[in-house]
Amino acid sequence: MLEEKVKKLIEEIRPYLKRDGGDIEFKGMEGKKVKVTLKGACSGCPGAAMTLKMGVEKYIKEKLPEIEGVINV
Repeated sequence: MLEEKVKKLIEEIRPYLKRDGGDIEFKGMEGKKVKVTLKGACSGCPGAAMTLKMGVEKYIKEKLPEIEGVINV
């Protein structure tokens, strides 16, 4: 159930990353941590860590406070 909610939120975030030439792929859950892969322009971008923490993780944690973090794998 939690995993499905996370997938839905990632789909909501995806258009914003695609607008800048990037993408995000859900890879699974590790306890209450979300595993994703940043792709496209995001994969080699120096700001990818910031995008992940201040963008993706912040958004998901606002909607699902039980999530502990987001990990780029």
